[in-house]
Amino acid sequence: MSRAGSRSNLAERHGSRAAGLGGADRPEPALRFGRVLDPRNNSMNMIRLGLAALVLFAHSFYLAGAGEGPHVRGENLGGWAVAGFFALSGFLITGSRFTNGLGEYLVHRVARIYPAFLACLAVTIAVFAPLGFLHQNGTLAGYWTTETTPLRFVFSNLFLEMRNYDVAFTPATVPFAGSWNGSLWSLYYEFLCYLIIAAVGGVAWVRRSPLPLVLAFIASVLLYANLPVTMPLLQDTNFSLLAKLLPFFLGGAVVQALSKWVGLHWSTGVGSIIGTAVCIAAVPTWGGQLAAPLIAYGLLWVSSVLPSPRLIRVHDVSYGFYIYAWPMQQLLALYGVHNRGMLVYILTSAAGTLVLAIASWVLVERPVMRAVRRRKAARVSIAAPGKQPAVPAALETEDASGEQSDSAEGQKKAAEAPAGTG
Repeated sequence: MSRAGSRSNLAERHGSRAAGLGGADRPEPALRFGRVLDPRNNSMNMIRLGLAALVLFAHSFYLAGAGEGPHVRGENLGGWAVAGFFALSGFLITGSRFTNGLGEYLVHRVARIYPAFLACLAVTIAVFAPLGFLHQNGTLAGYWTTETTPLRFVFSNLFLEMRNYDVAFTPATVPFAGSWNGSLWSLYYEFLCYLIIAAVGGVAWVRRSPLPLVLAFIASVLLYANLPVTMPLLQDTNFSLLAKLLPFFLGGAVVQALSKWVGLHWSTGVGSIIGTAVCIAAVPTWGGQLAAPLIAYGLLWVSSVLPSPRLIRVHDVSYGFYIYAWPMQQLLALYGVHNRGMLVYILTSAAGTLVLAIASWVLVERPVMRAVRRRKAARVSIAAPGKQPAVPAALETEDASGEQSDSAEGQKKAAEAPAGTG
């Protein structure tokens, strides 16, 4: 991880409080191996945007009526993108929990995921669904009263758990009918993972030792591996989906717990990628879950060596790209763009989605994040006037809103990008 340069070496030599992959602001010993992830100079946002684009690509086949697209071990590429999302999220969110009290942690989690989610629901009933209804019926008469009514769509989905996907019987004249957003369902399970880390992250043993999270990860993998045995007894779809995604999240949490000793290095980075491939090849049904820590470490290492444009480093549009891709693709399919060929459909979908993602970032996500940070800064100022955070200058970072912040805030910025799914 050569780009961390002298700054990471300084932290390493002095055993700085920010030592570790993510630079969490807590007392830590010096690294025994590798280097810290430079919080100012990495490609985490670009990797997440790439994963979101992979989800769009995978969904394109279903939404265009062109089959199921490429699969690896029975999972489409969007599903594997989800594995990466949840693994990174587990690493970053666990770091956020370790550096914040419970209340502050929950405020940040809700502020990052929920306002943009609500905005997406509102845009769906105000823009996408009316266009679909008008296209299907030639009029908007009856739009607000036809089941599922627009207001019912919003209120039934208000608490992240998606219960309704259509609005006023739209979209109907598309290959994949009855769903305006088949991606939002994953946010419910991501937030459940947030709550799990909120609970266990307050235990002193979890903060001191990686063993509890390692044991929790192993238990989650064993649970998923034996899901065919437990599911007939439980008959709970929510449980099965959480069981599928939780190992990826906890795998990232394990990497965070180990980061006080193990940093990033090219040998372990390449090894983790090879190890992931071996696990998936050797264990067809739950090899991905088993490889979750390797997936997290591999993506973190790639983010440390892959160059990223500054514009992407400071503006994280991956969440908006993820939540708006499906409705944009459905709208384009409604108007027949998918009939012009998959390449045209995918590129047009990506371009339209990027516009909406930027709007979501500029109008919703970034303002909310700034407001939360101002609230915290004001509270700290009142509690300790004139006191500055004890963070080495070498580890200062610029957060996603372009403002200067300490290393803990820099990691928190990265943590505040929701995972998404396929």
